Amino acid sequence: MLKQHLQFKLSQKLSPQQIQLMKLIQLPTQAFEQRLMQEIEENPALETGKEESDPLNDEFEDNYDQDSDSETINTEDINIDDYLSDDEIPDYRTKANNYSSDDEEKSVPYAAGTSFNQHLLNQLNTVYLNDEEWTIAEFLIGSVDESGYIRRPIADIMDDLAFTQNVYTDEETITRILGIVQELDPPGVGARSLEECLIIQLERKEVTPSIELATAILKRSFEHFTKKHYQKLIQKHNISEDELKEAISEIERLNPKPGGSYSGNNRIIEHVVPDFAIRIVDGELELTLNGRNAPELHVSKEYSNMLKGYKEAKDKSKSQKDTVMFIKQKLDAAKWFIDAIRQRQQTLFITMNAIMHYQSEYFLTGDERNLRPMILKDIADEIGMDVSTVSRVANSKYVDTPYGTKLIKEYFSESMKNEQGEDVSTKEIKKILEMVIQNETKKKPLTDDKLAAILKEKGYPIARRTVAKYREQLNIPVARMRKEI
Repeated sequence: MLKQHLQFKLSQKLSPQQIQLMKLIQLPTQAFEQRLMQEIEENPALETGKEESDPLNDEFEDNYDQDSDSETINTEDINIDDYLSDDEIPDYRTKANNYSSDDEEKSVPYAAGTSFNQHLLNQLNTVYLNDEEWTIAEFLIGSVDESGYIRRPIADIMDDLAFTQNVYTDEETITRILGIVQELDPPGVGARSLEECLIIQLERKEVTPSIELATAILKRSFEHFTKKHYQKLIQKHNISEDELKEAISEIERLNPKPGGSYSGNNRIIEHVVPDFAIRIVDGELELTLNGRNAPELHVSKEYSNMLKGYKEAKDKSKSQKDTVMFIKQKLDAAKWFIDAIRQRQQTLFITMNAIMHYQSEYFLTGDERNLRPMILKDIADEIGMDVSTVSRVANSKYVDTPYGTKLIKEYFSESMKNEQGEDVSTKEIKKILEMVIQNETKKKPLTDDKLAAILKEKGYPIARRTVAKYREQLNIPVARMRKEI
């Protein structure tokens, strides 16, 4: 049964200009420049550089709102969907499957070069192997992960060779070929465990008493070594503390991830371009916006002249009307983009200026203990903007300070009460925790319980589990793993 009824619904939608502005705000400097160049290429009515004085730029805005004759186009008569279309963009570029029209487009560039596996295969070409041995060696190299390890059991590899390569062999042959793979560079590649990886690297070194002792420790006492049971190692190997120290020094020079030494060369290096600069001038903070974020843009004078020519023409053909529609579309798009750029600059500057003054004590001293607790809402309330806007600025922008270039979001932190009932930043507590651990006696590192007691003495009453959480966030291991001889 069909029913008809009226329903009133209040909804709020973002305009294309608002969406454009939000996307521009979150772009870092280099991505913003690429977006700028793309817009200039796609819109011939948009030009860079200083604009010459041109009264037509003010005049053309009124060319369509005057009813001087019946053939003048009024903006109210234009269908908004047609009006926002771009004749220069192919139709297929405006379509996407299963994605919202305002989803972020993220493209990941790939670095060119020889892959880690190809690097190993190139070395294998210098080794004489028959066809079956080559197939096995190639399969083993294909099983090497980014860290340089083969983490699959030999039995599984033997089964895969039979099913996928039609090679029927035994574990002994695979182990022998694996030994050949483990002779390739970098040393330690093809190992099946950390213990084997380190031993392979030691066996490639020139033999010395320290190397021999280090190898014996890894082969016979690997568990004691990883748990830093130094006294047990001294007793088991009948050595002095100095001999143990030299052997451990040799082990610490080894690379636990041999694959990383090669694959790291092919990683994409991200060059950070600061969006802001903070300087101290005569004891006062001075904020500047990177000039690359403030390009000089203006509307094309030629396009404005075209509109004037159309207005003054007595005979207006249909083709002329179509042309002027295209011109007006491009001019308005250019004006929208210029306005969005100005709003972007203003939003960035206002947001960073509020952050700078909120954290003025830190920026004047550089001492992280002076960082005030600050969340996104604090800045959003101060500048009268939405939290999401502040987040877009903080998550993607860098600021150059006298103490280094940092991501803005690093200055945000939660608060915690000290013994005086004052709000202090969790970053301040982490900094003090880090300093306490740096100054501890490494022969007897402080446990989390003792760290919590020390922080309490300093006026920061936090629980042991909170100390453990902060320590892990600082990438500091537990007390046992910080022990040194």
